[in-house]
Formats: sequence, C-alpha cells, structure tokens
Amino acid sequence: MREKKEINVQIGNQIRQVRERAGLTQEQFGELISLGTKNVSDIERGVAGITVSTLKRICEKLSVSSDWILFGDGGKNDLRYLTEKLERLPPEQFKAVESFLNQLLQLCAKLN
Repeated sequence: MREKKEINVQIGNQIRQVRERAGLTQEQFGELISLGTKNVSDIERGVAGITVSTLKRICEKLSVSSDWILFGDGGKNDLRYLTEKLERLPPEQFKAVESFLNQLLQLCAKLN
C-alpha cells in the first residue's frame, strides 16, 4: 500500500507542475480534461491514482509527455521541455508559434 501512495504523490506532483506551467486553475484544468475539481485536487495530492485515459487526456490537451508525468524531468532543462511541447503541436499551431518567434526575433534585432 505505501508504495502505491508514494507513486500517486509523485505523479500528482508532476501533474500539478504541468497544470501550473499551463497557467490553469484546478477548475480550468478539470474542465479541460473532463474531471471535477475535487478529483483534480485528489490526484495532485496523491490521495487518488490516475487512470490511463486521464493521463492520455492530460498529455494530449497540454502537449506533455507521459514519461515526464510518470518519471519526472530526469534533469531536462526548459529548452528540452519546450522542444517536446513544440513537437506535439498540430501543424497549424506549430506554424503560428514559428511565426510568433520569427516576429519576436525581428523585434529583438531592432532593439539591439
């Protein structure tokens, strides 16, 4: 029993970090992945485990790797995290991000 609770706490912490990085409240996150706020809170605190279908919805909606949720960051830096998120974007969203970055780089070049 103790081992299961520890893994639930670890996974819950990772899910909380993903949610916070996305700038979502527990309520917003719950709506996005079809869970109630209490369920999100229970998962984040490690009180409840997570189903594979819920894990899949989190990964799809927030463009995050299931490995990251299950095993942690493994020492990855933020660049690697961002790269993984970009790799999971649909083509039209990727093009929008690419366009934004190009405009940002042009603006930075003008300021220097």
